[in-house]
Amino acid sequence: MSLPRRRRQAGFTLIEVMVVVAIIGILALIIVPNVVGKDDQARVTSTKASLSAVANALELYKLDNYRYPSTEAGLDALVNRSPEARVFPDGGYLKKTPVDSWEHPLQYVTPGSSGKAYDLYSLGADNAEGGEGYAADIYFE
Repeated sequence: MSLPRRRRQAGFTLIEVMVVVAIIGILALIIVPNVVGKDDQARVTSTKASLSAVANALELYKLDNYRYPSTEAGLDALVNRSPEARVFPDGGYLKKTPVDSWEHPLQYVTPGSSGKAYDLYSLGADNAEGGEGYAADIYFE
């Protein structure tokens, strides 16, 4: 009579699992600091691109109407026809009222400061005047 052979169980040993966990930990230490904080930086860049697109729409509005929308009409004048608009294209100049990357409305004032025709800006992450870092106001230059 023969004795039954022991079957070797398939799987990982504790040491193999610990090595994999250590490698994942080292990779996390290298990658995480490079990724954390990039979200706010991306929002600032996206907001600057939005400001540029709105400024282009304001220029088209001026070409059609010989002046920029009033502060009272605001940026909504680029989406919906205001009484002051002589010419307004089908579909408007923009599809929707522009917001920044934090979903706060963009700010528009005409006439602008320092002799500019208008000021176009975002209030930043905190949606309040002033601020520092990512909470600072972002102006279209």
